Amino acid sequence: MLRCAELGLTIEDLDDMTMGMVYDMVIEKGNDREKYDIKAPAGSMAKFFRGELDLGE
Repeated sequence: MLRCAELGLTIEDLDDMTMGMVYDMVIEKGNDREKYDIKAPAGSMAKFFRGELDLGE
């Protein structure tokens, strides 16, 4: 319940969520503090899904 309170979730919120959804939110909150050395350029996800992104193969 402490983690839910940290996320600002109420009992009513939890009634409509699965445990997996809550776990994902806790994990994502932890990832917010991480620093990543590599950032994808803008538009790279769109290129990936269109099959235009070269993955270095």
